[in-house]
Order: sequence, then C-alpha cells, then structure tokens
Amino acid sequence: MSRLRIVHTTGFTYAGDVSASYNEARMLPASSNGQLVLQAHLSISPSSHQHPYLDYWGTRVVFFEQLHSHRELTITSESLVEVRRRDVGAATLTWDALPGVVSRGVGLIEATRQTRYTTPPAEVVERARAIARDASHPGVAALRISEFLHEEVSYVPGVTGVQTTAAEAWAQRAGVCQDIAHLALGALRAVGIPARYVSGYLHPRRDAELGEPIVGESHAWVEWFDGEWRGYDPTNALEIAESHVVVGRGREYGDVPPLRGVYAGSSGSELFVRVEITRES
Repeated sequence: MSRLRIVHTTGFTYAGDVSASYNEARMLPASSNGQLVLQAHLSISPSSHQHPYLDYWGTRVVFFEQLHSHRELTITSESLVEVRRRDVGAATLTWDALPGVVSRGVGLIEATRQTRYTTPPAEVVERARAIARDASHPGVAALRISEFLHEEVSYVPGVTGVQTTAAEAWAQRAGVCQDIAHLALGALRAVGIPARYVSGYLHPRRDAELGEPIVGESHAWVEWFDGEWRGYDPTNALEIAESHVVVGRGREYGDVPPLRGVYAGSSGSELFVRVEITRES
C-alpha cells in the first residue's frame, strides 16, 4: 500500500481580457477497486461556483463558469489517495465465450468500437491478429499486444499533440502515453477485446523518499476485459499497482481531458500544467 498526495495545477493565460469562460475539469480521483480517496479538493482562481457531477463514464467532473473579466484562469486539485494492488482474479474468459459476453453489455460493446483517434493502421491490425491467433485466451493476447506496442513505440515528448491519431503516432514510432494508449486500444479492439482509456497519475520514481515532492504529469494507460477489467500501462510495460492513481475512464482521451472549455474575448491563450506527486507512506 502507498499513500500519494497529488497537486495538479493547470489553466490558461490569455493574450487579452476574457469576458467569460465555461469549463469542465476532470482532475479529482474517486474511490474504486484498489484506490481509496482520503481527500480531494478543487480550487479555482478567479473564484467560481462549482457544479460537480458524474459523467456518462463515471468520471467526477466539475463544471464552472467565470463571468467576470480575467486574463488568467487557474485550477488546482489536491488529492490524497491510498493505493493498493488491484484485486483481480485469473483470466478465465475464452475466445469462444468472449463475443457472447460482450454482446450482453452496452459498456462492453462501446469498448470494442474504434474512434478517430484509436483506429489502428493495417500493420498494427495484422500484428495484433497474429498475436491473438497464437494466444490461448484473450487476456494472454491483450498482454502480448500491449508488450509489442511498448517495444515498438518510443516515449518521446513533443513529437505529437492532443489531436494526434494512433496511426500518426505509429508512423513515427514515437509519442507520449496518450498515443501509446490509443494504439493499444485500437489493437485490442481490432481483435475483439473490449478496452478502455484510463487517465490519472503515475508516481515516476520508485526510489523517492517519503515526503519528497516529485515533478510528475498526467498519465494514461488502458484496461481490457478478459472476464473482468484489468489495467496495464503499455508506455512503461507495468501492471497497474501502487504507483497509479485513476481519475477517469472513457473510449479515448477526448472523453477524459483534465480541462476543457470555451471562452469569449481574447484572441489567444496558452495552457500551463504543473503536477507534483509526494509519497507519504
């Protein structure tokens, strides 16, 4: 078990006065299997009234509006979360049983549909199908497909953006966690395995001292269904354990961006992000 404190600050600086802005923040984790939220708070500057709700995918969302003139908008979430290894059993679902199980659940059906960002190139589909043919169970195939993409795609910040598709990242064989997660989702769905995008945080240093603040960032990984939902981090080739904190789930990044909104007034804006993660136990 580990106890992680996460301080995530993000927002926009504007080129001029903004008369109004309307925003959604997905920056607060929720308690779930292997994860207990001890504290979670969102602060907004300039001060705004918060309207919290759960979205369709079960992610905590805070909607807020700022109707006074401003040149900067800052949102800070601070969370304290106890994380344990997730309680999942052995994968028992067979290839023959998989289609029938998927057809009985709307969420599973949605998790097999490709999106613009997850649609994989033909080469990835071919490799994924070859791996699946040799795998005894869907869970075995899912792990091998994720490991294959970890080996083939390098983590290189700055070469892609939030609008980059899985096919574009594959063409470069490089990207960030969002891109590698999109590729994994596309490959898993291409062989009929339900898979969903997970956003959250990863403590980046296992050797960090207790109480030592570490500069981090938002992170992304995947979950696939092989009889139950099982998480895996294809960027780092890691099972989801005591260093990962879940914030939201969806079909792709577009379902779970940390901050999204519209504004009126200024002709330009610049996003800023700072994440600090501290292991407290």
